[in-house]
Amino acid sequence: MTKEEKMVVIDSLAEQLRTYPHFYFADIEALNAEQTAALRRKCFESDVKLVVVKNTLLSKALEKVEKADADLVKVLEGPTSVLFTHVAKTPAVLIRDFRKKSDKPVLKAAFAEGCVYVGDDKLDALCNIKSKEELIADIIALLQSPAKNVISALQANAGQKIAGLVKTLETRNN
Repeated sequence: MTKEEKMVVIDSLAEQLRTYPHFYFADIEALNAEQTAALRRKCFESDVKLVVVKNTLLSKALEKVEKADADLVKVLEGPTSVLFTHVAKTPAVLIRDFRKKSDKPVLKAAFAEGCVYVGDDKLDALCNIKSKEELIADIIALLQSPAKNVISALQANAGQKIAGLVKTLETRNN
């Protein structure tokens, strides 16, 4: 590969690192052709972009976009595939589901929701991660809960007051 070709690949990877807010590094080396095709199909269906890259080029692309965290660069040994995504937990769920039938892919590291996760043991944590929008929705629901309780209590008391007024008016008319 010539220096110009390498620069094109680095620029392409850097652009994808800028475009996608979350990315995962995985090892898919032991998958056969059929399994690799199935993984690529699942990635396509889940709106995850799967790219197999050379570690040195990926490392230079990470430096270029200033995401070359020491922990991320450390895992760039052996075969590496990058899964780019807009939703942080999608690749983790995809990997977990795919591993029900195979030992691979193995999670090397992930950059999700602004945090770095290193190691395959972080897969469950990544599957349970909530997006910023989900966290905001949870907070709003928690904030609304006391207000809803007050409103329902007031409405319940109002119903009792109306019933009391009707009973009073009924006894007065008799």
